[in-house]
Amino acid sequence: MTQPDAATRERITQALRGQRIETPSWAYANSGTRFKVFPQEGVPRNPYEKIADAAVVHRLTGVAPTVALHIPWDRVDDYANLAGYAADQGVALGAINANVFQDNDYKLGSVTNPDPAVRRKAIDHLLDCVDIMDATGSRDLKLWFSDGTNYPGQDDFRARQDRLAVALRETYDRLGDDQRMLLEYKLFEPAFYTTDVPDWGTAYAHCLELGPKAQVVIDTGHHAPGTNIEFIVAFLLRAGKLGAFDFNSRFYADDDLMVGAADPFQLFRIMYEIVRGDALRPEAGIAFMLDQCHNIEPKIPAIIRSVLNVQEATAKALLVDADALAAAQRAGDVLGANAVLMDAYHTDVRPLLAELRADLGLDPDPMAAYARSGYFEKIRAERAGGQQAGWGA
Repeated sequence: MTQPDAATRERITQALRGQRIETPSWAYANSGTRFKVFPQEGVPRNPYEKIADAAVVHRLTGVAPTVALHIPWDRVDDYANLAGYAADQGVALGAINANVFQDNDYKLGSVTNPDPAVRRKAIDHLLDCVDIMDATGSRDLKLWFSDGTNYPGQDDFRARQDRLAVALRETYDRLGDDQRMLLEYKLFEPAFYTTDVPDWGTAYAHCLELGPKAQVVIDTGHHAPGTNIEFIVAFLLRAGKLGAFDFNSRFYADDDLMVGAADPFQLFRIMYEIVRGDALRPEAGIAFMLDQCHNIEPKIPAIIRSVLNVQEATAKALLVDADALAAAQRAGDVLGANAVLMDAYHTDVRPLLAELRADLGLDPDPMAAYARSGYFEKIRAERAGGQQAGWGA
């Protein structure tokens, strides 16, 4: 496809100016697989240093103004102070992610555990996270549960769904008027026979029962091979129940690789459905978040690369000729309709994005800008001592 004309370029750049991509605090820390975490130099030692790194990503890309927290990984004594520090750095605190999967008490589940005392502990943690949202000004509470079973007969499916519903309702009722609950799903792992929230349908059913402040999170790695994720996007947008994405890439399972690394065409198809549903604007309420595990690659460059990958997929999605596509669809022109999508996908949008960054006063090449900045050399020296942050696999 030839490069877009001036009017098309203006339409696309206007849409891209408003794009927002949230980065995760844990991606700046040491992380890895179930088997090994490989520590890196310059890794943050506390939430403040994670925020400082996130601020660098935002300054270089211009589209990553919020950073998500994970509790208790990012626990501090004064969350208002942490929010103030973030503001001083030019970013804000985003979604609060609850962790009810790493305590020994949760071996048989958290909010669906057969033991009422364990369920109470888990629910209290969720309520604590809402308290943190109050202190940080965060809009979104993001919930993922590792709860499930490993063996037939281990527990009662319906009873576990009842327990889940009770926990979600108590937490939902605690939310403020401007706060939301985002419910994530995952096909399997660490429970291998059943997972209590295994798919978008289960998450959707619970959110529908809860009310308008409960919406579904799509983690792009949490699906069976061959799942048509863009169909799920379209369905949930139509139902008004798509609240957020956790962007990453997968080859086999929940690999948490850089978004767009494994299947950039899938990312384009997902972003096309977002554009088609007029859901790219921040006012649409969709939180575009990264959820990635940078195990062997340098942390900050990997996050910058991920943000750029989302921008490129979005720009290509905005290039789709909606009128030509609709005409081909009405005419039953299968090949013509597919060609409209493929023409947009094969367009090199990097020059357009470089121009946009220059117009915004940014370096046209954020990766090169980071390499020249000396920031890594600075944090490598400053963070030589102390305990590095990580999730301890």
